[in-house]
Amino acid sequence: MATQTTKELYDLGEAPPLGQVPQKMHAQLIRPDRFGEPTKAFQREVIDTPQPGPDDVLVYVMAAGVNYNNVWAALGSPVDVIGARQKAGEAEDFHIGGSDASGIVYAVGENVTNVKVGDEVVVHCGTWDVHSPYVKAGNDPMFDPSYRIWGYETNWGSFAQFTKVQAHQTMPKAEHMTWEEAAAPTLVGATAYRMLFGWPPHTVNEGDVVLVWGGAGGLGSMAIQLASDAGARVVAVISNDSKVDFCKGLGAVGCINRKEFDHWGRLPDWDDMEATAKFTQGARAFGRAIWDILGERVSPRIVFEHPGQDTVPTSQFICDTGGMVVICAGTTGYNADVDLRYLWMRQKRLQGSHFANDQQSYAFNELVRQQKIDPCLSRTFSFDETAECHQMMYENRHPDGNMAILVGAKETGSKAFTAG
Repeated sequence: MATQTTKELYDLGEAPPLGQVPQKMHAQLIRPDRFGEPTKAFQREVIDTPQPGPDDVLVYVMAAGVNYNNVWAALGSPVDVIGARQKAGEAEDFHIGGSDASGIVYAVGENVTNVKVGDEVVVHCGTWDVHSPYVKAGNDPMFDPSYRIWGYETNWGSFAQFTKVQAHQTMPKAEHMTWEEAAAPTLVGATAYRMLFGWPPHTVNEGDVVLVWGGAGGLGSMAIQLASDAGARVVAVISNDSKVDFCKGLGAVGCINRKEFDHWGRLPDWDDMEATAKFTQGARAFGRAIWDILGERVSPRIVFEHPGQDTVPTSQFICDTGGMVVICAGTTGYNADVDLRYLWMRQKRLQGSHFANDQQSYAFNELVRQQKIDPCLSRTFSFDETAECHQMMYENRHPDGNMAILVGAKETGSKAFTAG
């Protein structure tokens, strides 16, 4: 349990004595009356420090990762996460975002046995009712109704000096990484891991062709590394030729610039022969571009999707017979069309996927600890730049790879921790 300090509040970078928790903390808050673009929505405030429950861990946050989910939280759209939690009975009228973290364990609940005060950890963002009969029976907690994403659907995320998480979310920090590097890749990396290895028999095998949309982004950069580490031949889709070297450096055998094609969007009505022919011509040209990179007429066994509306018709078209399109988002829209003739006659699979369970998160983290995964950290921000980095994401001005925010860490490049 937490031990209270005599000092009510500590400055950023001034760590309390190990295991002693101050009454107050600094946090970046979103409130309903500030919903809008991130520069308006995020503000630094001082609030009460949360207390861990019996199954919880309180982590002193050294650095936090940045993900698009808290752009949505700032906008209050497509879901008002504060309102949704209040309807469920929670009292807080604010949201503390952040779904990736590295830090130090400062307090543990009475049921916690996997970590202790002083452990250096990273946090994955999957939460659920650990006492659910479905979960306790050994089923995948991802399918339990209690499943939520910490720091988005739940409160007390990593954009604060302390974060409250469930004990099973904590994993050992990679010793070779700085705090900001360690905070950057877990959400996107574990998401990619489940997509590529969580849906048998469509798991990545040596020699498979894997098409990765958004290869230079946070999610795509993890997918390229995971698939190539498994021996797959990865073709990355990018929006600018300047990203080619970045993707090839991660293991892609080649890249396709999507801006060289103009057939994107929803399918036309099936009986509109002229429009259908135009789409088919564009999709076939895209498929030939994959063959040109590979040097043979082999189509992707797995298509790693997340743009959604603009790209699913093409992904489904060029996916190999008996292959799988696996999707975890809809960044261009949610209404994605599928020509069912190709889906049923060529026995393809369209599979939805969402973050990861403990086993998959731990497996990804172990690859990180083995130095098989580059976190692709492109830029690190100060705590007071939390709004700025989310605004960059909102305006699609963010750099390739992943971003992080320093919280308890005083400077970039640090692997050390010194308590007060």
